[in-house]
Amino acid sequence: MKKLHFDICVIGCGPAGFAAAVRSYDFGNHVCIIEGGNIGGAGVMDGALTSKTMWELSSYYATAKRVDRGYRASGLSVDYKKVRDTVLQAAREKQYQILSQIETFARTKDSTRSITLIKGWGSFNKEKQVIIEKDNGTSVTVIADDYIIASGSHPRKHPTLPFDGKRIISSDQILNIKKFPKRLLIIGAGIVGCEFATIFANYGRTEVHLLDSQERVIPFEDDDVSDYVSDRLSHIGVNIHHAATLREVRDEKTHLDVILDHKDGHTIVIAVDTILISIGRVPTVKKLGLDNIGVKLNNRDMLIVDDRCKVTDNLYAAGDISGHAALANIAEMEGRYAAKAIDSEIEFPLKYDNMSTIMFFNPEISSIGLNEKACQKQNIPYKVVFYSHSLISRAIAMRETHGFFKIIVTNEENPKVLGMRAAGPQSAASIMYIATVMDHKQNLKEILKTVHPHPSITEGIQEALRTLATKAIFKPKAFPKQIKFKVWEPTT
Repeated sequence: MKKLHFDICVIGCGPAGFAAAVRSYDFGNHVCIIEGGNIGGAGVMDGALTSKTMWELSSYYATAKRVDRGYRASGLSVDYKKVRDTVLQAAREKQYQILSQIETFARTKDSTRSITLIKGWGSFNKEKQVIIEKDNGTSVTVIADDYIIASGSHPRKHPTLPFDGKRIISSDQILNIKKFPKRLLIIGAGIVGCEFATIFANYGRTEVHLLDSQERVIPFEDDDVSDYVSDRLSHIGVNIHHAATLREVRDEKTHLDVILDHKDGHTIVIAVDTILISIGRVPTVKKLGLDNIGVKLNNRDMLIVDDRCKVTDNLYAAGDISGHAALANIAEMEGRYAAKAIDSEIEFPLKYDNMSTIMFFNPEISSIGLNEKACQKQNIPYKVVFYSHSLISRAIAMRETHGFFKIIVTNEENPKVLGMRAAGPQSAASIMYIATVMDHKQNLKEILKTVHPHPSITEGIQEALRTLATKAIFKPKAFPKQIKFKVWEPTT
């Protein structure tokens, strides 16, 4: 069997693996990347990029359908096959960018550093070498000074409904669909479930049902935020089945009969064409041969890493298998950090408390830092303000007034920001302003020195912060539904 020697071996070419490989290259290493599936992993083909391309296209279509802005698009139609082709084109565009860079830095006879991609599935043997099984049946052994596992995750299986890739699918199989399903049931009301409910409802071609086993969708968020998401989903036509459980699915010739039991005791039967199961993701670790090198998993089947992304001597891990939130930006950050740890280039510790995220609903919602539930769980006194987009001039001009800013700060004389939730247009850009504020630990007095351009969406942040300082132009007393302010203190 052929043996290849590298400084660094990275298993997985998703957001964590590719970032780790490139950063390792920066430090002068010969790097090997092993990938058995799609280049880019869940960050490209089976996750972030494809689903967000679907969301963007559906959002444009939903905007084109609107008739409340003084104009109406006539003859509007949508071809799902062409939408699907556009999504695949976007994914391949990113994949070939990744491949182009890898080939740019390919190993040559005189190169002092390089990146080499080997397609196949890698598994450790007892000598702590990686055996790669290629699709053509051949094998190759990779020996490296250090290893970074970035094998990612895959959709969690339903206990009673196996995926068939046709009628019962996972988010990884969404592009298997060749046309709009007439009726779609989504099992799971977390972020991914709500995103796909939004995508298909935006087109108005599918009757969308969302099975929510709890009282509220995205239950980890504050009640007012999850209620807002539910209201917006209902507004675009999603049928949400709160506090319901799946009793049975009956496979009929032309459709699936689904029996749902509700918490209050009543049962309903609905007919659907497709079921999308979205109940979380699990680490992809079974093929890695971790038992051969004595590496154990925690009770969530994730690798146990220290604050340097280290698992054991010369073995590191990054991304979805590391035990933190399964987000592409966290995976990329950890991949870069693992590479720095190997080459002793760490200057500051990893920070997870201010990682920003985007939830692609209608409209999009961005978040950073703590919410009220987290503050109360940690007994952190706080002040919070909710400021509606209906008072922001730019949002009024855009005819997009359903959004909001919700900002939480410490309860002290000159408070610091603990977290923010932003819903509506430009929410992702808005959240980064607060991310910078949090990174620099600025207090309210310092933040309010900044004057925002007019008219801009971020003027809403400015006014929300002014509300916390009792200096706002629009006052809560005059607009009690649009501006809400409260203080919370632990009772014990």
